[in-house]
Amino acid sequence: MVIKPMIRSNICMNAHPVGLAREVRKQIDYVKERGSIPGPTRVLVIGGSAGYGLASRIVAAWGCGAATVNVAYEKPASGTRTATVGWYNTEYLEDQARADGLDVSTVYGDAFSDEVKDQTISLLRETGGVDLVVYSLAAPVRTDPRTGETYRSALKPVGEPFTARTIDTMTGEFRTVSAEPATEEEIHSTVKVMGGEDWELWIDRLLEEELLLPGAMSVAYSYIGPELVKRVYREGSIGKAKEHLEATAKELSRRLESVGGAAYVSVNKAVVTRASSVIPVVPLYGVILFRVMKEKGLHEGPIEQVYRLFADRLYTGGSVPVDEEGRIRIDDWEMRDDVQQRVSELFETVDDSNLREFTDIDEYHREFLRIHGFGVEGVDYDADVEP
Repeated sequence: MVIKPMIRSNICMNAHPVGLAREVRKQIDYVKERGSIPGPTRVLVIGGSAGYGLASRIVAAWGCGAATVNVAYEKPASGTRTATVGWYNTEYLEDQARADGLDVSTVYGDAFSDEVKDQTISLLRETGGVDLVVYSLAAPVRTDPRTGETYRSALKPVGEPFTARTIDTMTGEFRTVSAEPATEEEIHSTVKVMGGEDWELWIDRLLEEELLLPGAMSVAYSYIGPELVKRVYREGSIGKAKEHLEATAKELSRRLESVGGAAYVSVNKAVVTRASSVIPVVPLYGVILFRVMKEKGLHEGPIEQVYRLFADRLYTGGSVPVDEEGRIRIDDWEMRDDVQQRVSELFETVDDSNLREFTDIDEYHREFLRIHGFGVEGVDYDADVEP
């Protein structure tokens, strides 16, 4: 069938397999061109089918030659519905990895569940332990396996209502958005979904099963952002979850001392994700940030960020450099004073008359399409495709 993007409320509902294959290939080629890294040998990526998780798997496999196990909640095509983005990404990655002689496997299912943890543990007993665990889940809903209660995250401010200007990246229309403060229940639910509780459950299981190799490390991904998005992000309900994630890293580091390892939170830069267009203020900040960072030659996507994380932070042969809170900062280029000063200036002055002069909105929109396999150079989107 001919597959065209189906976008509803700024969320793309389908995916193009040929476009996604080319995008994965591009990331693999980037890592191959950059060269090898003396890193891990066996890697578990929890949430390794898209974004930073996918990039982690690619860098581990083609950069370090590591065997990789992926846990992802994805679905194949059914009838006229395409498969999910992450399913196409994973299947293509694994085809290429096996062709290159790399060891890869995936457990499809809900990473929050005991069932999927059990399946993964069984697989690792057969294939061997791991010396790196990457935690890269971005799910909005979690069912606590111990209680059976389901929690939903909320992207809301804490304390006071929030109003700010943002932009619809699909249409280029400016609008004002408002959000009421999160309730205590919403904050609690957001922490349950996006905090460190599930990460801790994974590490505890791996320790209990003696599947963490000597020196094993674990890293979870996070974001802080600048003053412009602080009210709705770091000081909002999601920020409470990130604080819990960071506290969990410190606790897990203590537990990993038994194998000579450590746990870290890596604070990464803002990138286009499947959900970023619906977070208040973030779209306007993003289209300006991308323009400024490209002008300064500093712009990175997930694959560039993760390669730098492995090569310049995790596997340098020395101690892992962290900030005063013990976090790895791969958002260092985004947060440079000259970058943030320029972004702040443009944030106050950009409007309909200068939108394309001062922002990267067209490329931002194209990147949104590309992470779903659309708008990729060299793909015939009028051709029949087997989904």
